[in-house]
Amino acid sequence: VQLVESGGGLVQAGGSLRLSCAASGMMFSISAMAWYRQAPGKQRELIATITSGGTTNYVDSVKGRFTISRDNAKNTVYLQMNSLKPEDTAIYYCNKIGTTQWGQGTQVTVSS
Repeated sequence: VQLVESGGGLVQAGGSLRLSCAASGMMFSISAMAWYRQAPGKQRELIATITSGGTTNYVDSVKGRFTISRDNAKNTVYLQMNSLKPEDTAIYYCNKIGTTQWGQGTQVTVSS
């Protein structure tokens, strides 16, 4: 399994970013996927999940601002992040649920 995250960057508070995670070496279309983030000095936190059928769930802190989606034709899972806040600053990782496979992550920095 290989996961490659991209799309991070520096953005002002209130701005938006879309993260992508390209997956390979797995049956992507039948895999539940997740986005996690890890802020400096904190544990990695699960923030959003999507099942193979497209059902989504979010942690309360991002509900209504972030949207997880998937494109099975492209073996890619996305995280659309709107109304970003400084506390969203973290390294963002995608994960195939049920595994310990991680990509390198992508840095998101939100300035106030």
